[in-house]
Amino acid sequence: MSGTTPAPPGLGGLTVATALPYRTDPTAPAGLAVDYDRYAEHCRWLVDNGCHGVGPNGSLGEYAALTDQERRTVARTAIQAVGAAGTVVVGVHGAGAHQARHWAETAAEDGADGLLCLPPTAYRANRAEILAHFEAVAGVGLPVMVYNNPLDTRVDLTPDLLAEIARIDQVVAVKEFSGDVRRVLEIRERAPGLTVVAGADDVVLESLLMGATGWFAGFPNVFPAESARLYALATTGRLAEARALYEPLVAAFRWDSRTEFVQAIKLGMAQVGRYGGPCRPPRGPLPPELRARVEADLARAVAALEKQAAA
Repeated sequence: MSGTTPAPPGLGGLTVATALPYRTDPTAPAGLAVDYDRYAEHCRWLVDNGCHGVGPNGSLGEYAALTDQERRTVARTAIQAVGAAGTVVVGVHGAGAHQARHWAETAAEDGADGLLCLPPTAYRANRAEILAHFEAVAGVGLPVMVYNNPLDTRVDLTPDLLAEIARIDQVVAVKEFSGDVRRVLEIRERAPGLTVVAGADDVVLESLLMGATGWFAGFPNVFPAESARLYALATTGRLAEARALYEPLVAAFRWDSRTEFVQAIKLGMAQVGRYGGPCRPPRGPLPPELRARVEADLARAVAALEKQAAA
């Protein structure tokens, strides 16, 4: 792979939460069928541009809008497309442990390298239920990255809780999406064997400088080579160069932490000449005022990158 450093162990490195393309098909749900050929090409393109791996069936991949067959085929497509060139960390999120374990088992059967798993998503689970959920998923035998997204799940995997979760065999990493970069050091203190993965694009540099060794990212769907370079700069101590690359991108990266992040990233892909396309309901098109803001933020990012490349 060009332009990046080798991926560290423990599901670290730069993994792209892949956006999912659709094609028009009146027989498919909402008239949109998954375009598997285009998705396979996109996964290969990301790895060819220096990303360490891909993450199908995450929130950005609209897993909740897929049929069961589509969801499995998306994971298989990513695994086959990437092959030995990168890692594939499959999202296995489910309302409860038996649903999440089912998706973990199919991912293992299909050759995934690891699993990304939210806590139970149907309600605000308690501590014992959270531990039982991850134990069930980890029992499948693949490395597990637990996903802390308290804004959307109403469950906060605090550093003290992560210290308990990290004792589960096969739990090797946490995707930290609370936005609180102070947690990076506390997690490393309380669970030193756990790989800390930056989950929010708009605090990625801060997280990497505090010792995170992974980035599970959205905007590399738009800027893969530049994101791989940012990761490499940040993890090799080249702070001035990392800041110069990061600061013009942050306004765009902030959309990764907003409600409309899927639509924003797909629009960004279109702005750089890639196919983004529509989302399946319940996600609809961006309202005109939000679309204009996304386009402006992305245009500034593209212009800054072009200026840097020309310098």
